[in-house]
Amino acid sequence: MHPAPSVIIFTVFSGLGFGMLVFLGLGLGLPPVTGWTAFFFYLAAYAMAVGGLMASAFHLGNPQRALKAFTQWRTSWLSREAWVSVAALAVMGIHAFAAVFFGAILAPIGWLGAGLSVFAVYCTSMIYAQLKTVPRWNTWLTPLHLITLSFGGGAALMGHTSLAGLLIVLAAALQVAHWQVGDRALARSGTTLASATGLGNRGRVTAFEPPHTGSNYLLKEMVYTVGRGHAAKLRLIALALGYGIPGVLLLLPIPGVWPSLIAVPSHIIGILAARWLFFAQAEHVVGLYYGKRAA
Repeated sequence: MHPAPSVIIFTVFSGLGFGMLVFLGLGLGLPPVTGWTAFFFYLAAYAMAVGGLMASAFHLGNPQRALKAFTQWRTSWLSREAWVSVAALAVMGIHAFAAVFFGAILAPIGWLGAGLSVFAVYCTSMIYAQLKTVPRWNTWLTPLHLITLSFGGGAALMGHTSLAGLLIVLAAALQVAHWQVGDRALARSGTTLASATGLGNRGRVTAFEPPHTGSNYLLKEMVYTVGRGHAAKLRLIALALGYGIPGVLLLLPIPGVWPSLIAVPSHIIGILAARWLFFAQAEHVVGLYYGKRAA
């Protein structure tokens, strides 16, 4: 699929923001965050979570219709994500208000907000994982990987260095597994040009000419191709910057804050590269119909 900057920013930074909110809600491993310290932590978390959600609207054909995303919660994971994200931000807003202005930690409110934040990331992941038309995404590894990344990034931003290092190492293993499974997913799905056109019962099907002479929305958005050499280089960059360097810096007993100051930007840059590949290598089965894929 076309790796639009808006959806890359959305999935990366909203995951980081909600990951921070999980740790702020649970208060794991740190003294209670209150006062001005809490203000800056919450400011960073909300900037990433809300900024990421707002960025996703720019991928819509008519961004002014984004509010319609709230109307299909019974059947759409995107709509469920919208409702759960608003609920998580609202609940954590109460928690933040009490912590910043009154120095009070409302533990039950924090737990509820943390749970909603996890569910918001899960809903985001299911937007992609439930798509049978993209076999590479249609696996339980997709939500598990995105949730682990959210936790790992959130832990790093909150200063939980050891836990963040372990989570990032786990996310690296899941990333490699996702690539390995995904590279074979289209072939293993059984979808071919014959099944895509519905002509399989007539014998072997080959493409004589494209369905039309010009481009269209499907070809622009769903049939993006990336060279194998380019993809391999980006995978190495993603592994090194997104997982390797941060994992080592956060797990080693190095005093001071500079390991985190290097690890967090490196992690974000690497994950942006990995997320670009996530969309660029999606291999939507509609490409078979246009003769642009070979399962």
